[in-house]
Amino acid sequence: MMQLHGNKRSFAVAQNPQEPSDAVTDAWIRLIRAGRAVVGRIEAELKGAGFPGLSWYDVLLHLKRQPDGRSSPRAIEDAVLFEQYNLSRLLDRMEVEGHVRRIPYPGDRRRQLVEITEEGRLLQRRMWGVYGPAISRHIGAKLTEDEAGHLAALLLKLMQPGNT
Repeated sequence: MMQLHGNKRSFAVAQNPQEPSDAVTDAWIRLIRAGRAVVGRIEAELKGAGFPGLSWYDVLLHLKRQPDGRSSPRAIEDAVLFEQYNLSRLLDRMEVEGHVRRIPYPGDRRRQLVEITEEGRLLQRRMWGVYGPAISRHIGAKLTEDEAGHLAALLLKLMQPGNT
């Protein structure tokens, strides 16, 4: 028999090879909760410093890293760390603020590229001044370098396609 977690109660179920063990279930719960907690704290620090959220930073960093500072909206969506259900609206807001601009795709006027502006590059650098130290405080100060490396390696294993 195996114990699964319910709402403040445990209930017994027959051992099933497709059911996660208690350790796997606990790892899943802690992974999600830890991610939410750290992201929430870092978002709060950015907001407290008068900056937009992490999705803005992600878009700006992705664009900055492109050789010409340009990317398709689809490539941006694939690259960002944080879920963005409406990238178009985010890009609209960023464009209104002057951090990105949309330009025609070479040879196909129906498509667009997004390009980082100088204002966007400046915002990304300024945000990193809060974001980088926040990562150090909320992760680096709690883990040794070896622990951080081990955690990164374990998380990488979870990102790799497996036998599903």
